[in-house]
Amino acid sequence: MGLRCSQTIPAVVLLILALVGILLLVLPAKEVKTPPENMYGIILDAGSSHTSMYIYKWPADKQNGTGIVTEHSKCHAKGGGISSYAGVRGGAAESLKACLEKAVKDIPKSRHHQTPLYLGATAGMRLLQIDNATESDRILKEVGSKLQSYPFKFKEAVILSGQQEGAYGWVTVNYLHENFAKYGFIGRWLNPGTETTGALDLGGASTQITFETPEMVEDSDNMMELRLYGQNYRLYTQSFLCYGQDQFLIKLMAHLITTQGVKPRVYHPCYPKQFNISIKLGEDVFDSPCTENYRPPRFDLQMSVTVIGTGDYQNCLANVEKMFSFDSCSFSKCSFDGVFQPSVRGSFMAFSAFFFTHRYISSLSNITISSPRHMEAAIRHVCNMTISEMTKKTNQSEKYMKNVCAVSNFIQVLLMQGYGFNEFSLPSISFQEKVGGTSVGWALGYMLSLSNMVPAESFGLMKALPSGPWAGILFLFITLLLIAVGYLLIIYRNTRTGGGMV
Repeated sequence: MGLRCSQTIPAVVLLILALVGILLLVLPAKEVKTPPENMYGIILDAGSSHTSMYIYKWPADKQNGTGIVTEHSKCHAKGGGISSYAGVRGGAAESLKACLEKAVKDIPKSRHHQTPLYLGATAGMRLLQIDNATESDRILKEVGSKLQSYPFKFKEAVILSGQQEGAYGWVTVNYLHENFAKYGFIGRWLNPGTETTGALDLGGASTQITFETPEMVEDSDNMMELRLYGQNYRLYTQSFLCYGQDQFLIKLMAHLITTQGVKPRVYHPCYPKQFNISIKLGEDVFDSPCTENYRPPRFDLQMSVTVIGTGDYQNCLANVEKMFSFDSCSFSKCSFDGVFQPSVRGSFMAFSAFFFTHRYISSLSNITISSPRHMEAAIRHVCNMTISEMTKKTNQSEKYMKNVCAVSNFIQVLLMQGYGFNEFSLPSISFQEKVGGTSVGWALGYMLSLSNMVPAESFGLMKALPSGPWAGILFLFITLLLIAVGYLLIIYRNTRTGGGMV
């Protein structure tokens, strides 16, 4: 009898353990919400001087219809902007290859087919479109075909309007300043209800100003409405083509050549003393669409001209002012060149070339720019410096230092006389390159706006134990149950057989 009990007890314990385990697994359990995986988006910023690729990611459930977007990785394509490959078949597409290969590796393979891919070209391509529309169309088709050959969800390769570029830059600024959404202490994204920040962008071929305004926007071309994080925003935005840093300098050179006459020597009041450079009238000045109105009736495109710097602040400022038109305005008020603009209000962030020029002015003059008077004093000091003094103090090459006086005066006229900043509003401008380690530009804002169009994914429901291990453990308990039942049957049969033999 003792032997029979000792044989039965382990089997019964095993049977009970198996039954309890199966009941625990199959009875209704608490369901746990698991956040969906990240979604990804790729933006190729095809600027006038180079192309940059930005990969962004955001939670697939999104926040009020817009993804909480962060930068996943980035890549700078080698060579010039895609507009520089005009007449070079295959060159623009090939320049993007290395960055696209990086995107294939950086984004999880399971998300490739869901990842939207966009290319946005800015002022460089806008100028090429004016100069040679056939070639700009060819380049867009070429890069579009290249992008379609990758496993992503190619959307478009387009030339952004200046207003779009300005508005998306504004979105980036305010997103990084957490003016749209802020992660609260309760672990949720909240609308902070703060005022937005205006955006001032200075690129190579164009400059943009964008800000919210309660005033009526008299020109419909300057108005853009956006919906982000459940809120509507009404913006004034304007882009000035040919007023980017590089194109303005070319225009200024053309102005000096035409006013002084086409001669072997041209004196440049904005170039530093002791600096001179040789240029060609064609490729360096008059080949640009921005200098069309300055072209002399007769001149040799191959002619070389020596440009001699005189470092004359007052003369430089006077020539820069002539590049703007403040006379004609068919609206209640204008900035310049007859373009409507409401009064600036609130705080602003100035980035791109605004930031770098501001940094050069401050470091060269040792003057903190907090008022128009301080700005004028700092720029005057910079324009009076020789090229050797400038390169020594900044440890930068002549390539960058030669244009600081000219661009500084350009920015001074643009902000004060053009946009209408004064002693009260100028201090509201912060000159920044990055916010929280993220570079500022239109690409992030573009991705934020486009994520409105990407379908959201709901939370998934699952048992507290993942399905794979859950099924494995259930199989184990069923096996134990079968072993226990089988063992008990064997014991029962042996007991009956033993009883019959007595």
